[in-house]
Amino acid sequence: MDHLWAPWRMSFIQQAHDGKQLGCVLCELQKLSDGPENLILHRGKQAFVIMNKFPYNCGHVMVVPNAHGAEFAALDPACGAELQLLLQKALRAIDKVYKPQGFNIGMNLGSAGGAGIPAHLHYHVVPRWNGDTNFMPVVGQTKVLPESLEESYAKLSKALSS
Repeated sequence: MDHLWAPWRMSFIQQAHDGKQLGCVLCELQKLSDGPENLILHRGKQAFVIMNKFPYNCGHVMVVPNAHGAEFAALDPACGAELQLLLQKALRAIDKVYKPQGFNIGMNLGSAGGAGIPAHLHYHVVPRWNGDTNFMPVVGQTKVLPESLEESYAKLSKALSS
């Protein structure tokens, strides 16, 4: 059996075990200044674009409403419109920087639907290339990303600001 060490998880586990309420990571990150520390690439009036801290591929971003909420059906129409505009802006930036051959765009609703942060809606935008899956995830249970988050942040931040 392979072991993956993630020592940062202990504080999360201990807080959950102690019964302390953990805040929403997407709400908390909005309070920080934009940069590699919070991974926010671009802010709109009601939504923002942020890199995924655990990307499926280089350039994997999320488009997120500012307002905390899990109900897509209750989403403010103006916010929904801005989310669509930011999805388009993110696609153009990723295309400019990485030249993918395709994209996956999606939203997982609820824990049963696969949402890693089920209390705060967000879209995933994942650039895809023919053959971007290989033996490593299947055999080695490891995903290889050829670029650091900091490098991806610098590239995408520049592309989103133009």
